Amino acid sequence: MTLSIRNQLPGTVTAITSGEVMSTVGIRLTGGQNLTAAITKEAVTDLGLAPGSAVRALVKSTEVALATGPVEGLSIRNQLPGTVTAVATGAAMASVKVAFDGTEITAAITKEAAADLALAAGTTVVALIKSTEVSLATA
Repeated sequence: MTLSIRNQLPGTVTAITSGEVMSTVGIRLTGGQNLTAAITKEAVTDLGLAPGSAVRALVKSTEVALATGPVEGLSIRNQLPGTVTAVATGAAMASVKVAFDGTEITAAITKEAAADLALAAGTTVVALIKSTEVSLATA
């Protein structure tokens, strides 16, 4: 299956906490970063997930926000520090590639946001991703 989702991050399930409807799934990415996905309990069962399962975390580039430093007092669980490797700016939007520990993620943000943050290759940033915006696929 080919997907339009640019961000497909390989990793391993480290923990699963199930509620009545939703579950949180802890994932250790291949670069060593931790990521949390919030998916339905049914999806955990359908995918056969358990600690040690190989997965791909899928995140649309439009669901990745960027900050120029660590952010405290925020409910967003996934904060991945990295370095901007490229910025492509269009009339309204910018595509920003961020590298961290052997992995790359793309964020689609407004042109104004990219300018306000003075994003350019070499800029240190933190990619912010809500756990509810992380989908999982078995590898």
